[in-house]
Amino acid sequence: MKFTIERSTLLKILAHVQSVVERRNTIPILANVRLEAGDGMVRLTATDMDLTIDESVAADIGASGATTAPAHLFYDIIRKLPDGAQVEITANDGRLDIVSGRSVFNLNCLPAEDFPGQGDGDLPHKFTIGSAELRGLIDRTRFAISTEETRYYLNGIYIHASSGDDGGQKMLRAVATDGHRLARVEVELPDGAEGMPGIIVPRKAVAELRKLADTTSAGIEISLSDTRIVVSFDNITLASKLIDGKFPDYERVIPTDNDKLLAVDCRTFEAAVDRVSTISTEKSRAIKLKVDAGNLTLSASSAETSSATEAMEVDYDREAIEIGFNAGYLLDITQQIEGSDAELLMADAGSPTIVREAGDLSALYVLMPMRV
Repeated sequence: MKFTIERSTLLKILAHVQSVVERRNTIPILANVRLEAGDGMVRLTATDMDLTIDESVAADIGASGATTAPAHLFYDIIRKLPDGAQVEITANDGRLDIVSGRSVFNLNCLPAEDFPGQGDGDLPHKFTIGSAELRGLIDRTRFAISTEETRYYLNGIYIHASSGDDGGQKMLRAVATDGHRLARVEVELPDGAEGMPGIIVPRKAVAELRKLADTTSAGIEISLSDTRIVVSFDNITLASKLIDGKFPDYERVIPTDNDKLLAVDCRTFEAAVDRVSTISTEKSRAIKLKVDAGNLTLSASSAETSSATEAMEVDYDREAIEIGFNAGYLLDITQQIEGSDAELLMADAGSPTIVREAGDLSALYVLMPMRV
């Protein structure tokens, strides 16, 4: 195998594929990236057995063939070469030679035949979603993905087809929760997605897919079954196993009778929460909201008897209420609101609160209160 390629072109796809490779591997071949040259293209593949990224790029092919190379070392070498350099790569007799200008690197390789194959199996459900819509679904939900491994079924984003809240137009919903907060975002259901199973896309696959989605403005093709998802666009394919578990009935935790509506300027409110929470202890970051007619007072205190308060004018005309939240969770939600106005729908100090952007029904957030 032999090919020549521009350094930035190779670096771009290496950055994508090497991020799948775990730093610590008990199976040596999984620490490598597979390179295959032929027909004017170079194809790079990396996998951790659950998640696989495959990407192709045009190159000047001197000789067809395939090999593998240590993923992170290969990436670091290409990253440190000067910008604009041409890179000549040759594989022969278990070695990979990298030559660029006066720099020469020789890496030990493992045979391409040892690299695990990835059979897609039957993927009966196929649809195309806009890259902007996919980025929005991920960005506005992934902060709520649980990191608690014992509840593994919460370690991803739940995606499914659903009727809207009014039971009318079909929607594609993305939901994530860690038990303390819940994010639910929806877009119009793409053609072909009706009848798809509800799937839980793992946290690592979500992160890699989000990075790849930044590289295109084209539509993204999604193929899936009950156990596997394959995402394709341009010359990139990402394939992942799905989480084998049942996502909880999230609709049960979304309150329907919260009658106390607090309307705030989102950016002003966000900044005030951030300032006042500076004083709260790092573990809980508890902050209290005291609301009465037209006024909101935010307060926090720490065990060291430090305290902070800040008042702001708001739109509120119901009975007074005091409620506490984890300030970090509250900020995670307000940062997803793109418009200027946010609404908090409350019931009482012990019940979940709904947070949403005024006038935007596509996203809804639920936040559990804290005792403060």
